[in-house]
Amino acid sequence: MPTARVLAGRHPVLVPDLPGFGRSGKPRPAYDVSRHAEHLAAWLDALGLPRVCVAGHSFGAEVVARLAVLRPDLVAAIVLASPTTDPAARSRRALIGRWALDLLVEQPWQAPVLARDVADAKPWRVLATVGHSVRNAIESDLLRLPVPPLVLGGSLDPVAPARWRAEVAAMTGGVSVTVPQAAHNVMTTSGRRSAAAITAYLRDLVASGMPG
Repeated sequence: MPTARVLAGRHPVLVPDLPGFGRSGKPRPAYDVSRHAEHLAAWLDALGLPRVCVAGHSFGAEVVARLAVLRPDLVAAIVLASPTTDPAARSRRALIGRWALDLLVEQPWQAPVLARDVADAKPWRVLATVGHSVRNAIESDLLRLPVPPLVLGGSLDPVAPARWRAEVAAMTGGVSVTVPQAAHNVMTTSGRRSAAAITAYLRDLVASGMPG
C-alpha cells in the first residue's frame, strides 16, 4: 500500500487481493499460479480496463508473469518486485529458510504485519502457496513476456537476492533496480523509492514508443 499510495498521485491505481489473502474470499484449495492469473485476468476483463501496468510482489510476481503470458492483450507494462522463486532455493524448506533470514533484516514493524497476514490467510494456505511457488518454474514465463519488465528489489533481500534479480532482467531484456537498505518487502517498506522506480520505468517505456 505505501507504493500504491504514492503512485496514486500520478496514475490510477487498483490493488486487488489475491483469492485467499487480504480481504478477498477464502476458497479451498489454495490457488496455484495459473488459477490466480486466470482470476486476475477475469477481474480485469470485468472492469473493462485498457491495457495496464501489472505489478506483483514475491509470489505475486509469479502471478503477473503468468498473466502476461496468458493474456498479453491486457498488459502494457510489468513490474516484478522481489520475484520468487530463485532456482538456488527452489524447495519449500529453502524458501522458508530465506524468509526466516529476511525477518532479521526487515523493518521491525513488518513482523506484526506479516503475522497478521499469515493468521488471516491461515498457515495451511501459506504453506500450500509456498508449495505452488517452488513447483512453478517462473523462467518459462519470463522468456515469453510480451514487454521487458522492471525487476525491483531491495539490497538486503535474501529471498530474491540481487544475483537472481539480475538473471531475471537479463533473460527478459528488462531493467533491474535495487533499492538501498531495503529487504524483501521493498514495496511496503520503501514506498517512495519503489514508486519512483516504477514511474521512471513507465516514462521510459512511453519514450521508447512501446504501445500501452
